[in-house]
Amino acid sequence: MSKSKTIKTFRDLLAFLTIIPVGTTDDFVITSAEAIFLFPLIGGFIGLLGGLYYQICSFVVTNILDLINSTISIPVNFLGQFFPAVMTLAFLLVLTGLQHFDGLVDLGNAIGVKNLKERKIMAHAWVVTYKGGFLAIFVELLAVLGIFLLNPAHVFGAIIASEIAAKLAMVTISWLGKPTHSGLGSIFLETAKNKRNIIAYFISILMIYPFLGLIGVWVVFITILLGFFMERVAKFVFDGVSGDMIGATNETVRAVILVFIASVLIL
Repeated sequence: MSKSKTIKTFRDLLAFLTIIPVGTTDDFVITSAEAIFLFPLIGGFIGLLGGLYYQICSFVVTNILDLINSTISIPVNFLGQFFPAVMTLAFLLVLTGLQHFDGLVDLGNAIGVKNLKERKIMAHAWVVTYKGGFLAIFVELLAVLGIFLLNPAHVFGAIIASEIAAKLAMVTISWLGKPTHSGLGSIFLETAKNKRNIIAYFISILMIYPFLGLIGVWVVFITILLGFFMERVAKFVFDGVSGDMIGATNETVRAVILVFIASVLIL
């Protein structure tokens, strides 16, 4: 791959997965599908930004709370972990343009609707049902809980690992799933089905291991299982994989992995 093509590929991947203004090309969606095995690398970059943002938030919030606590008594330790956790998750959601969050809402909207055709309509309707709102809020609160429970010293690595895992799960569901309908989404999924995708799993292990050691291997294993599970959910709810399901997978896996890492490190 030439230098110019490599730069274009990573620029298109950033444009596809984030709102970072790197510019887009006419074929950035297809380029992203062809290079989907590199999603974990972009996930690592997103996690790096999220981890740094957490460190900044933690420093600023802790100092502000200490200042307030010198005047009135407040639960500094609790608030000092809660606020940075919420702020960091909000940062990650905004950084991805809320696209994956929207997919979570659409999945929730469709759950419980009996007719397949109606489920597909609900997934694309510009509405938020109580089920869609509940599912989205529950999953994001789960992610906040995961960050909150972590020792601040472990948050940086955990956020990076969770973002890598989330993108790896996107690779898995895209690789396994069949499209729900013809169009750009189906072109993306068909293009994404490539034997090179196996590289994504090795990339993920190599990137996560320095932060979590053997726990990182478990993270990748659980991520693979979650990718399979979300593909089955997509099959059951929509009779196939859509962009909404890929986005919902990102959010769900991030939350589950954060809670898993926190649980293991607490023990």
